[in-house]
Amino acid sequence: MYIANPIYDSVFKYLMADERIARTILSALLKKDVVAVETRANEYDNISRDTLSIFRIDFGATIRDNDGTEHLILIELQKTWAQTETLRFRQYLGAQYANKINMRGRGRDSHGLPMVAVYLMGHRVGDIDVPVLYVNRQGFDYTGNIVTHGLPDPFVDSLTHDSIIVQIPLLHGQVNNRLDKVLSVFDQARRDDSDGHTLQFADDYYEDDDDMRPIVRRLLSAASDADMRHSMNVEDEYFSTIEEQDTEIMMQRKTIANQKAAILEQNERLSEQQAQLSEQQAQLSEQQTQISEQQTQISEQQTQISEQQTQLSEQQTQISEQQTKLSEQQAQLSEQQAQLSEQQTQLSAKDAQLQASIRLLLQSGVTPARIAATLHVDESLVSSVMSE
Repeated sequence: MYIANPIYDSVFKYLMADERIARTILSALLKKDVVAVETRANEYDNISRDTLSIFRIDFGATIRDNDGTEHLILIELQKTWAQTETLRFRQYLGAQYANKINMRGRGRDSHGLPMVAVYLMGHRVGDIDVPVLYVNRQGFDYTGNIVTHGLPDPFVDSLTHDSIIVQIPLLHGQVNNRLDKVLSVFDQARRDDSDGHTLQFADDYYEDDDDMRPIVRRLLSAASDADMRHSMNVEDEYFSTIEEQDTEIMMQRKTIANQKAAILEQNERLSEQQAQLSEQQAQLSEQQTQISEQQTQISEQQTQISEQQTQLSEQQTQISEQQTKLSEQQAQLSEQQAQLSEQQTQLSAKDAQLQASIRLLLQSGVTPARIAATLHVDESLVSSVMSE
């Protein structure tokens, strides 16, 4: 059998318009007993579409807990089969938080309905590899311990919400639980190759499930409805145009990003070059200062060398003069030594003659006293000659 593909907004809206089917699908998603569903007015349901790629339905759902108590919650269901900006999802949630019809009580006792955000994504979300991701809020104290006392609380529920993210591309026909079976009608692996508007299933695939048979009958009805086929064709044309625009925008953004990256890289290189140039200029200035200092030192050293050479020349002149004087003094000394030697020789000769005269006179019988007086010498000298 061939059923209409609920990835299309027109088919999905037609499917969820049935209150029993909506309860079946929401019960499976929430893993709770949804006893009543009310579709709420929605100003963001993409009727005109324009540039939006998100289909949204708001439900007021009555939930029956295990203890039998019932309470009303708000379900924000958003479906997209194209990549879109997270900001759009946040804008829709913000509209729900701001809407007064979602408040209960008055004045200080007023509080918002607990809300669950359900996202049916026609594309992968990052590297998350599970088909259905539950993001449940919890309260923690400062040390990280889970707080359960006093929760749930209307104030907390008014400001926070749980989320369910369904990644339709990861629905690969494996049915392991109730939710897998309900979501199997979205499994795009069953898409008919010749007609993407329909999904193919065995005729008896859901015969044993009383809740799934109404879903199949409604999707079979949609598959044979000419107006529904036309709506799906319009969606194909619309999204083909959107994809072309998105592709063009993505290419433009990529080009701009590349240009920005190139400009940033050029700016970084220019900055580095300017820093290097500044550093080189500082080094050059420092080198010039060092050269100037070295030149000053060389000039001072040359002056000192010139002065030292002058002093050395003067010293050499003085040494030469001193050497000349010394030579003259040595000549004079040699002359004096020669004269002294001659005088000593003469003195020795005179002394010898004197002693000879003393001996001769002594031999002649002259008294020592007479000899001393005659020769004008000391008498002791005569005595010393006599004793020889």
